[in-house]
Amino acid sequence: MSKIGQKTLSEVKSKKLLAKYGIDFADEIEVFTISESVVAAEKIGYPVVVKVCGDLISHKSERGLVRLKLSNAADVEQAASDLSAACLASDGETSLLISKMESGRRELIIGLIRDEQFGSFVMLGLGGVFAEVLSDTVFAMTPLGLDGALTLIDRLNNQDALGDFRGEKAINRLQLAEMLVSLSNIERQESEIQSIDINPVLARADGSLVAVDALIELRDNPTAAKDEGKLSSRSISDEHFAALFSPRGVVVVGASTHPGKFGFVTLHNILTNGYLGRVFATHLERAKVLDIECLKSVEELPVDTVDLAIICTPASTNVDILRACASKKIKAVYLTSAGYADSGSDGLQAQIELSDLANSLGILLIGPNGQGFVSTPQRLCAQIVGPYPPSGVISLVSQSGNFVSTFMNYSRQTGVGIARAVSAGNAAQIGLPEFFDYFAKDPATKVTLAYLEGIGNGKQLAESMRQLSKVKPLVLVKGGVTIGGARAAASHTGALASNDRIFEGVCSSTGTIRISDVELAFDVAATLATQPMPKGNNIIVLTTVGGWGVVTADVIVGENVLNLMQLPNHLEAAISELLPQRWSKNNPIDCAGGETRETVAEVMRLVASDRAVDAVIFLGIGIQSNQARMMREGSYFPNFELERIVTYHERQDEMYAKVAADLSQEFEKPILIATELGVADPNNPGVLAVKNTGRHCYSSGQRAARALSSVYQYAKWRELATHA
Repeated sequence: MSKIGQKTLSEVKSKKLLAKYGIDFADEIEVFTISESVVAAEKIGYPVVVKVCGDLISHKSERGLVRLKLSNAADVEQAASDLSAACLASDGETSLLISKMESGRRELIIGLIRDEQFGSFVMLGLGGVFAEVLSDTVFAMTPLGLDGALTLIDRLNNQDALGDFRGEKAINRLQLAEMLVSLSNIERQESEIQSIDINPVLARADGSLVAVDALIELRDNPTAAKDEGKLSSRSISDEHFAALFSPRGVVVVGASTHPGKFGFVTLHNILTNGYLGRVFATHLERAKVLDIECLKSVEELPVDTVDLAIICTPASTNVDILRACASKKIKAVYLTSAGYADSGSDGLQAQIELSDLANSLGILLIGPNGQGFVSTPQRLCAQIVGPYPPSGVISLVSQSGNFVSTFMNYSRQTGVGIARAVSAGNAAQIGLPEFFDYFAKDPATKVTLAYLEGIGNGKQLAESMRQLSKVKPLVLVKGGVTIGGARAAASHTGALASNDRIFEGVCSSTGTIRISDVELAFDVAATLATQPMPKGNNIIVLTTVGGWGVVTADVIVGENVLNLMQLPNHLEAAISELLPQRWSKNNPIDCAGGETRETVAEVMRLVASDRAVDAVIFLGIGIQSNQARMMREGSYFPNFELERIVTYHERQDEMYAKVAADLSQEFEKPILIATELGVADPNNPGVLAVKNTGRHCYSSGQRAARALSSVYQYAKWRELATHA
């Protein structure tokens, strides 16, 4: 296909190749002389476009090598003459392309790009000369089927531009999706292609699409295609992970009598939190540390009694310790030591050698430079930094140890528990992909929450994300520069392929729930851990605090993911029998001060039981208990019947929490409860009651709505929820 030194194909050659795969282009004829230009224009019919084409010409418009709206022979002849004269010797062989002048108010750009780390992506965006200015582009990994292409179209921010527009019909989404699928098919068949840029694709007045310009960029090293799709593999088994998270015995290597040292803190945290297995420790002088009489070295351990070693010694000692661990049939090692890749090139080489040694010995190596890990089913807290969380079903893995602690702090605050938590450190041997693979089949894990910065093998990471998301939700926070970069190719497609957009495409294609806000990420994970999955996007907001209902509704409408549904007539009528005439009579349902005795519970049951309703957000819990606290703490308590009313208020809030949890379970629908008291007053009886039901109490209706939006999108990706 290509010549030596050639980087792009001419527009003519690009279109001929793309047309074979079903891409529709405007009528056009390639010519080589001025006189032939006029003949071609007469054959196509005016108005026409005249362009210069050549394999070495990438951007014609920037050089003025295009003439538009030519309506007669004289204009075509003059344009052909001027354009021929504008060609340079460095342009190589050139020709003239005479095309039908298509018109349309809306322009799209579609394309294909091969990313150095993650592989190939189909791209869609609002196109034309404003492609970079509007910056509305989305990516999806290949292969891409028709459903995936339609989803990609839905991900564009400016959906209004795709609908009926200024007297023109909505864009033919099916035709656009088929064009995107064609690009994916091209990627599989044409290994020499680096990127494809089709810009613009015009939307005609009837909504049909026609491609006007195209450019194919060729790969520098086509043979690289042979290596694509290969994932690294390691001989790490379930037995190794069982040794890490469910060990029969643990040894802390390098225990210390100094309470500020890692060797002390690690041992202290293991003992304090009641680890269920046997605990050993080593100290060169056989000191007693806490309640443990230390051995001098690993060599003194009883054979086959310890599955896990936590090493808190300097880097220079670790090779010998690793060999000693192997001799005692220790299957997993967690390494806290710094001084490896974190300290420069020499440290990196030492880290590689240590990883190779662990592989040869059949040992699972976590770290080095890690801050520890937690496994609550075994009450194992091998953390250097607290806290120890309540037991639950969320598993954490992070490239930053501090984020493990952050998420566990949220767990302690909310009561939404953790199963496993691990700081991957420098990830010498295994990193996030391997943990994702394990969590996918770990019975203790229902939801994975991860923090990611650097990426090694992008294809391996993406595949592990996909396989995990197929069976369990993965909530991911990404920080920093995530990929080595899709290089800015000669096409718009390459220029628009920023690191973040590519990674967003990876997450969307793999079903990963990517969240940029750390607190929201925990909200989403907690929702997935404690609520049923929504079966659709119809949501009702039930509130005893009108303003919060309004701002929560604003988020729902603004995000355009959930549907703030209109109340069915029968539901409105039923609610009207329970609430005062002044109630809102729409969604949000504002109780308007009518929440006495069982009213809120009765309204909540009406809403939850309605088949049209998929989810509920309840706002207002804790307000009565807040007043009750003021009464309880005041100087008049318990007189003047204050004790009776305080008890009544607190019981009402407790009832709301219990009813919400019971109805959620009965009707298998998410019912989220939100109040700022979750943060402002965690000991509020209403907040505590939510916590006691095992549910998450959100700090605002807005956060509850955003979390539920992410959960619904995941449920839709899993085909557990209907499409809106």
